[in-house]
Amino acid sequence: MRGGKSNADVKEKEEEKEEEKEEPFYLCRQCLNPITPKSAKIIVSGSHQHTFANPHGMVFDIGCFSIAEGCGAVGMPTDEFTWFTGYIWRVVLCRACLTHMGWLFTSAGNDSFFGLILDRLIESEN
Repeated sequence: MRGGKSNADVKEKEEEKEEEKEEPFYLCRQCLNPITPKSAKIIVSGSHQHTFANPHGMVFDIGCFSIAEGCGAVGMPTDEFTWFTGYIWRVVLCRACLTHMGWLFTSAGNDSFFGLILDRLIESEN
């Protein structure tokens, strides 16, 4: 078969897409862009969910996730007012609508996780 895909290749791609559809995701509440799979939930500092206030007194309920491919990190990393000792952070935005979704936390050893603002996420229906 010259330059084309075999039926097996096409079927495999279709099955991969079906699996992606079946896995429950958290979506951006603003635009419904897929942000992270529910399976990416992790425990950091003893809990998945944390409540923190920033220096301006704004309170955030965040959940910790190993990945958030629907987000992009912006700005320079900083350790100012970090909520997790030993981690620097950057703001993360929804890749589709640029809503502030939370923060990417990275340690000196390059361990990282996303702290996503829970009220800016909704669950997919599948």
